Formats: sequence, structure tokens, C-alpha cells
Amino acid sequence: MTKILFIVPPNLSYDKYVNPSENTRQVRKADGHLYGNLATDMPIGILSMSAYLKAVTQVDIRMIDFNIELNALERFEAKSFAEYFTAFLAEHYADFQPDIVGVSSLFSPSYFNLLDLGRCARAQFPEALVIAGGSVPSSMYTHVLKNCPDFDALCYGEGEKPLLNLIQAADRKAYIAGSPSWVTSRKIARGETFTHDFVDNLDELPFYDYELCEVERYGINPAMTAYAAIEDKSNNFHVMTSRGCPFKCTFCASHKVHGRKMRYYSIERVRADFEQLRDRYGARTLVVQDDHFMGDKQRAYDIVEMIGDMKMTAVFQNGLALYALERPMLEALCRAGVNHLVLAIESGSDRVLKDIMKKPLKIHIAKRVAEDCRELGIYTNANILIGLPGETKKDIEDTRAFLKTVNANWFIVLAASPLVGSEMHEICETKGYLKDDYIGKDYKNAVVETEDFTAEYIQEQMYLINLELNFIHNPDMRLGQYESALLGFQNALRAKGDHAFAFHFAAECHERLGRHDKAAEFRETARQIVETSPFWQHYFAHFGLTTVPAPEAVAA
Repeated sequence: MTKILFIVPPNLSYDKYVNPSENTRQVRKADGHLYGNLATDMPIGILSMSAYLKAVTQVDIRMIDFNIELNALERFEAKSFAEYFTAFLAEHYADFQPDIVGVSSLFSPSYFNLLDLGRCARAQFPEALVIAGGSVPSSMYTHVLKNCPDFDALCYGEGEKPLLNLIQAADRKAYIAGSPSWVTSRKIARGETFTHDFVDNLDELPFYDYELCEVERYGINPAMTAYAAIEDKSNNFHVMTSRGCPFKCTFCASHKVHGRKMRYYSIERVRADFEQLRDRYGARTLVVQDDHFMGDKQRAYDIVEMIGDMKMTAVFQNGLALYALERPMLEALCRAGVNHLVLAIESGSDRVLKDIMKKPLKIHIAKRVAEDCRELGIYTNANILIGLPGETKKDIEDTRAFLKTVNANWFIVLAASPLVGSEMHEICETKGYLKDDYIGKDYKNAVVETEDFTAEYIQEQMYLINLELNFIHNPDMRLGQYESALLGFQNALRAKGDHAFAFHFAAECHERLGRHDKAAEFRETARQIVETSPFWQHYFAHFGLTTVPAPEAVAA
């Protein structure tokens, strides 16, 4: 029987984990220290591969998700993630000698952790075949193999069929050498091209192997804290009802894994999976991970209606295509108990959307969807990217001005990240726009510098616009909806307990609602934070704020 150990690396770098920056989500552990917030999304790629392999052949599969393991720790004392990985493998897997170790890396911040795990796996399991897959290896295979020759091969794209063929091969290394779905250093040197080997009919994939991930450890996902309006954040299960996306947004590299052609599970199969999640696991919230859930609008509508009929609800972590969010669809989402949506607006400039992002959206549609959601009682987060090659400071100011007219509840303004495999990365590399240390950075770190702006400018503007839209010009406060505004401020405080702006503006909301004692308490907390924090002193001064409200403001 083939033994396989799947490993999921932490989705933060070691430095971002042990030294989280002031403007990022933080978690305080029992040791008193603040750590970076690790998202614990279920690794559905691994769960799909495990189910597929178990349905066809005899395998013993184990999994380590280091995001889960790190979240469970009460204190962290290792001097590096490599030190921690080495100790963990030696302690917990000394008696399990896998034939194959597979590291699954989805996001660029996990890049250096992926390399460390390749080295640690090779040292701990010298006889094993050490492989990797996911978005990072599929898009960055040259970088990965150059910097970590401990990997025997990298899977290009989805892994179900390539991994099954590898397990069943009489000579596994010979199979890797001859398969265009497996990337090796030798093939790269020869200039070979690599191709996907997809399961075209997704109904052929078995129900995900949720047992592999110890579902109770994923019951409360820290990433769910981003959804202010969702009160019940437990019993959420990640699902995917389709694969692929036909659009060619310049900042996206998902096609490197799933391709551009849409493939769908049948409606009957989707229903069967959802029923099993509800009846077997008690699922209440489905976290939909489709890259393009709205690829077939009628199908999407039918699935949303189905979720409502099953007395469950859904979160759409990747956002939904705004052009397809017409009023009937939004009303169906309401009936399904969906009270929070991510609006992938991306930019407040039609020029940027059309000519730079190549995104099929007009800004007036974004404004209409936000208004409809507000009327229907759906809380909305609007995602915005700034700092793309070709974007100008004027475009950023146009975005800032437009977004002040959009009545979303909250705005998440991020720096455009040059994902390897995206058109944006190709443009930046060709024109020399990338800072030397861009690999491994995420949307919170500006790394693009053009003739029009520096990375430092984008980094500062990103946070200034966040503060301006969410606090100085908060739409809920502007519309007199103070309880709704408090949801956003309270969510900000869950992410960052010393958020002086959140305390300051929550105090104003409580004042307007007649809760004068609560307002005084929050105002005093804001004052204490600002007095001792140069970080918050800088931003309070920038916007001309004072921790002591003017009498006329209170009277108003």
C-alpha cells in the first residue's frame, strides 16, 4: 500500500507570523505575544485528491496543515519555521515513513515555507518521493526548483489524474520523466512545455475526503472574522461547484491551475454533496471557493435556491461577478440567508478596469449592486486593488473619489500583487517594475514601482484610503446607520485590538445612539492608545483628528 503525506504550509511568512505589522490582522496567544492571523481554509484540493485516490487504489493518506497546527499552539518559540517543521515531523511522524510527500502551496506568501518544507521532508524522509503542487508550484516552478532541488517534481495544474498515474506507475521516476504534467529541473533545462491533465467530468470526482482534515479543528475559521455581518462563524465547510474561469484579468493566475474553460459539477451532484455535508457533518455555512461561480447565471441561481431550501447559507470568499448580480439573484441570496457579500469592484476607474485589468465590469454596475445590497439588508465588503502597472496617480485619485459615492458597508483596499503566471507579472518583469524582494509577498505589500509611482507611495495610499473610506467617510455613518457602522468597527477591533480609529469612530456611533457612557469609554480607550502609539499619532494627525471631541460634534 502506498503511503502519502500531504503537507499544507503556513500561509504567512515566518516574519509576518512572529512580527505582524501594525496594519494587519493579529492574534494574541497565551504567551502574551501578538502573531499574524493564519487563515484555516479547508484544503479542498488535497481533500479532492485523497478521495479520488482512495476510490481507485489502496493508499494510506495522512495530512498536516501547519496553519491549523500553529493556530492551536499557545506559544511559539522556534527561531524559524524550518526549525519548527523539522521538530514537528520528527516528533509526530518518526513512525510513519511515506512513499510520497506532497506539499500543497496555493498562495505566494507561503513560497518560502514551501521551500523549507521541501528541504525538511527530504531530510526526514530520505527515501520518499518529494513533490509539490498547487498555484505556487504551477506558476513558479522555475523559481521553486532552482531554490529547492530537494523536490523530485512539481505537478502542473490539478493533481488528481497526475497523482493517480504516478502511484500506479511501475517506475515512478520514469513516469515523471515522461509525463508533461510533471515539472522537473531537467525538463525546464531542455525547454519542454507542460500541460494540464484535468478530470473533465467533475462528477467523476468522489465526495471530498473531509475526514482527512479533522473537521472539528476547522470548525472556527479565523478568516471568517472578515465577515462582519455573519454571527455564526462555526460549522463552515469549503466547497467548490465548478473549476476554471474564462476571463483574462491581468492580475489573476488561477488559469495556471484550473485552466480557462469552465467545468461544472452537475446540479444533482451538488445537491448530493450539500445534503451529505448537512446531514453527516451538521454544516450550516458553505464557503464557496469557485473562481467564477456566476459562469452560468441560471445554474448559480438554482444552487443558491437549493442552499436556501436546505436551511443552510453560504459565503462566497472569492467574490461574485458583479455584472451577473442582478436584483433577482440578490433576492435569491437573501432567501438563502446570505447576509454578507464580497463585491469584487477592484477599481473605481473605468479606464483601469477596461484597459489595465481587462475586467468585464463598469463602475456604475458596482454602484448599483452596492445600493441593491443595502436595500436588501446584505452587508457588503468592496475589494479594491491599486498599484497596477499602467495605473497612474490620477487613476488612484479617481478611484478614491468614486468610492466615496459607493454605499458598500466596508472597503478592503489592497496593493496589486504580481502573481507569477499572471499577465501583470509578465508586464512588470519585462519593464523592470518589480522590487527585488517581491517573491513571497501578498496583497498587503506593495512591490511594484513604475514611472508614475513608488512602492512606498502605494503602500501608504493603500492604508490611507482604507482609513478614509472606512472611518473618515464611512458610508453607514454618512447614512445615519450607526448600528451597521458599529459592526465594521467591532470587526476591525477583533482583527486589531488597539485600532484607535475603530475606538474613536465607535465612540461617535454610541454617542449618536444615546449611549453616552459607552461613548466615553471608547473615547478614553482611543485617547490612551494614541498617547502611547506613534503609529496612531501619525494617522490621527494626518486626518486632523483629536481624541477629545468638539462640543458641537457631541451636541449634533
